[in-house]
Amino acid sequence: MTTQSLTLDRPLDMHLHLRDGEMLSLVAPHSASCLAGAVIMPNLVPPVDSLESLLSYRERIRAACGADAERFQPLMTLFFREYSHEELAAARPHLFAVKLYPHGVTTNSEAGVRSIESAAATFQAMEELGIPLLVHGETSGFVMDREREFLPIYERLARQYPRLKITMEHITTKAAVEVLDKYENLAATVTLQHLLITLDDVAGGLLQPHLFCKPIAKRPEDREALLGAALAGHPKLMMGSDSAPHPRHAKEGCGCAAGVYSAPVLLPRLAELFEEHGVLEKLQGFVSDHARAWHDLRNVPARQVTLLKESWTVPMNYTGADGVTTVVPFEAGRTLPWRVRP
Repeated sequence: MTTQSLTLDRPLDMHLHLRDGEMLSLVAPHSASCLAGAVIMPNLVPPVDSLESLLSYRERIRAACGADAERFQPLMTLFFREYSHEELAAARPHLFAVKLYPHGVTTNSEAGVRSIESAAATFQAMEELGIPLLVHGETSGFVMDREREFLPIYERLARQYPRLKITMEHITTKAAVEVLDKYENLAATVTLQHLLITLDDVAGGLLQPHLFCKPIAKRPEDREALLGAALAGHPKLMMGSDSAPHPRHAKEGCGCAAGVYSAPVLLPRLAELFEEHGVLEKLQGFVSDHARAWHDLRNVPARQVTLLKESWTVPMNYTGADGVTTVVPFEAGRTLPWRVRP
């Protein structure tokens, strides 16, 4: 019998960009309407790197979520810098994690870390206070090798700080999947697009700017390793969309911005993917259970989201109330077989 509906308990996005200003107002409802919560990235300009800026940003997010504000929990992060133990202790009641960006590797990361070794005191404080570390794990080397080159740093951190929970963000390689099982304190997120595309989809023919993101999509064998782990229900692999909206002109103009805006299609497209492989029952773990277990999340809003086996066509773009801010979603114009019940 064909499944006609699927109810997900407390779905979470463990890596989400909501931006600020008009863009925040446009995109926040797309996530708040179908998720119980999300881990909010701090790489604004200027970055969210103090308790004051964190609390202010959280309030702006709640305001942008409108009617869904009470059903959607923004799990707030701080942008990594050298924090004192006192700063982190004061922020701890409001803080989900600290996000480390190496200097200059992605959007708005110019204030990122230049030396992992110089951050030892902050890592020690995080370990003592039970604050997870989220990492954009890339070097500044050749673009196809950046994640692979960073893996030894993950391993060194995992060994040096065994009580520090470390999440390898948006992994893209077979090698990263293999490292996942080597350390108890190491977990990972993976995006929707990296389960579906390779670099060939981005640049194998005409350049597809709305598929360009960092880390870039890799080889077919990398995608298959990621997909295999997700479909098998790997308990330390979590859904983190890395949904990253940019104005249409910034994606389609000279100097294409890195980011795929997947929030409007996230759960329906994942349902289609898991159903295609005959493991629809594994979706609950991937979008919620693994993350709640790994992070011991007990206060996520008790929200259930139902997907219906009803087709709909992804809009070609979304435009904000200002009539100017426009974003193009992942799979724009494609008809999907699943939709979120309003």
